[in-house]
Amino acid sequence: MITLTDNGAQKVQEFLAAQEAVAATAGLRVGVRGGGCSGFQYALAFDEQRDGDTVFEDKGIRLLVDNASLPYVRGSVIDFVDGLQGAGFKVENPNVVAACGCGSSFRVAEEEEVSAV
Repeated sequence: MITLTDNGAQKVQEFLAAQEAVAATAGLRVGVRGGGCSGFQYALAFDEQRDGDTVFEDKGIRLLVDNASLPYVRGSVIDFVDGLQGAGFKVENPNVVAACGCGSSFRVAEEEEVSAV
């Protein structure tokens, strides 16, 4: 399951409303892609549901996750923060074992085990 904080859900609602997205099939896509100094980066985007997506609903928001990303983001909580270094979505991910100093990339335990062999 993936969840949103109240603030995160409010921002997603605002962005979806501004884009005039079709609420029945649109949502926040939560995924990962290779890259960054720690191995993976989050890929968050407003998108339509695709075949094969796992769909979670929290606070009236559809969270769309492709099957390849699901093991890496399962259990995550998505927040929206507004601070001195800017505003944006922040992912609290229980699967992360290491992150880079800039906070934009991460490594998961599964990857640690492969590296140790």
